[in-house]
Amino acid sequence: MPRAYEAVYIFDSTLEDSAISEKIDRYHGMLATSEKPEVAHWGRRQLAYSIGPRENGYYVVSHFAADPTKLPEFERALKLDEGVVRYLITLHEHELGAPPQSEEELAAATRRDDDDDDED
Repeated sequence: MPRAYEAVYIFDSTLEDSAISEKIDRYHGMLATSEKPEVAHWGRRQLAYSIGPRENGYYVVSHFAADPTKLPEFERALKLDEGVVRYLITLHEHELGAPPQSEEELAAATRRDDDDDDED
């Protein structure tokens, strides 16, 4: 059964954008997913700390659903690729931020905020 994952990749900043896109397509092809992964290119950024001789990296964030049995081979390919500086794959259970509220909860929160303002 597929699970939702989020992957953050840091590629060598000297790679061309087209080469990075090809690598991402190849890696996501290994997952054999039915849906096309959502990919966001953050671009070249300075690293928080130097990794070997590198001070910059090309960041890519991806959301995809995959069978967990496909991940070991996927991660093995990432480890062997010298163009990948770092990567992190995590379960993606929900978006960041507050959980969604119902209409009643929103109305109650608005009333509480109005009551707090009246006390001043």
